[in-house]
Amino acid sequence: MIVSIAVTVLILGLLIFVHELGHFLVAKMVGIRVHEFALGMGPLVWSRKSGETLYSLRALPIGGFNRMAGMDPEEPYDPRGFNTRTVGQRMGVIAAGSLMNFLLAILLFVIFFMGIGIISNSNRISGVLEGSPAEAAGLQAGDRIVAVDGKETPTWEQLTSAIRSRPNEEIVLTVMRGEEERQIVLQTLRDEEENVGLIGVKPSVEKKGFFESIWLGVTYSVSLIVLILQQLFLMIGGQVPPKVAGPVGMVQIVGEAVNFGIGTIIQFTAMLSLNLGLINLFPIPALDGSRLVFLAVEGLRGRPINPEKENFLHFLGFVLLIGLMILITYQDIWRILLD
Repeated sequence: MIVSIAVTVLILGLLIFVHELGHFLVAKMVGIRVHEFALGMGPLVWSRKSGETLYSLRALPIGGFNRMAGMDPEEPYDPRGFNTRTVGQRMGVIAAGSLMNFLLAILLFVIFFMGIGIISNSNRISGVLEGSPAEAAGLQAGDRIVAVDGKETPTWEQLTSAIRSRPNEEIVLTVMRGEEERQIVLQTLRDEEENVGLIGVKPSVEKKGFFESIWLGVTYSVSLIVLILQQLFLMIGGQVPPKVAGPVGMVQIVGEAVNFGIGTIIQFTAMLSLNLGLINLFPIPALDGSRLVFLAVEGLRGRPINPEKENFLHFLGFVLLIGLMILITYQDIWRILLD
């Protein structure tokens, strides 16, 4: 549990840091004065002043912020304030947080594809599970299973399909070990949840090159964003039950990811970064998306919306989001207790 909590805090810290760093870097690029760059919320734990900016670490790892000049309507006028920049520059500052989350996800997928790799469609196995029928039958890493019951299986997809269709049955595998062909007879297991056959073999993993990994990282991220949006629309329409997790639920999920190794943690962090970047663009008060809407309206009408009214709406949105987080956390705890 301690490891899961620590990894969860590190993951959240990384995602929040990258998000706020996006706002910070673009703000600096367009000449906005940043009073404070904070990681976390609540009481101050550590701080250091460098130049005109205070860099701080706060007690609660549930967010972060950039306190920029010109964002508080009661603050004295500052020629380098956020409110002195063009609508386009301000939209760039706001959108940069989500953009950085998208870039982080792509980078993590690139690291995964290059360093760990993806499952190959080859019929060559990389190993067997301890105590499995494959181990008992003498299958070894490097073996190629070229047929199941005489039916050729040139790809991993065809191989697993043939085995999964035969739960708790005796099958004959045609195995190539080097240049030697062997016939191996074994009994499959039955996966009780999915009612499919298993023998306990591991697929080969193929590491990708740098440029191919970049392409795969981009395309995979885009496909996941589309999938996230589809699931959200289905949840809103009541076609699928809502699946959300608060801090407690995240600790549980991370605990499961830790058991599967660093590759699963990298993938989970990348997917979480995509979710954070995408959700922040939704036009919900207190999120970046609503600020972009207000700026777009300002650009169309030629003058800003009353800052006090806008800040009040963001405050209401923040309160609602905190309430939602408390409700989700309560549901997570209740679900764990029932399990």
